[in-house]
Amino acid sequence: MLEKIVSRDNMNEAFKRVKANKGSHGIDGMGVDELLPYLKENGETIKQSILDGTYRPNPVRRVEIPKENGKKRNLGIPTVVDRVIQQAISQVLTPIYEK
Repeated sequence: MLEKIVSRDNMNEAFKRVKANKGSHGIDGMGVDELLPYLKENGETIKQSILDGTYRPNPVRRVEIPKENGKKRNLGIPTVVDRVIQQAISQVLTPIYEK
C-alpha cells in the first residue's frame, strides 16, 4: 500500500490539492509557492524514507484563532511537505474506508 501512496501520480495529485488549498506555512516557514522546487530536489529522498519507515513528520505550528464567543481555538498547522504526504495517504485510504 505504501508504494501506491508514494506513487508519482498519487503524489502529484496530492501536491495539486495542497497547492489549490493554499494555507499558511508550518513551523519551517515554507509556503506553498516554494513547495514544487523543494519536492523536485528532495522528493525521492522523502519517498524512500516513507518506504523505509524512517520518515518523521515535523512538529506542527500552533496558532490560536478567535471564535465568535470571544474565546480562542487552538489550531495546528503542519508543514506543506507533511500536508502533501497526508493528502497522498488520504487519497489512497479514503476510497477503501468510505465504501
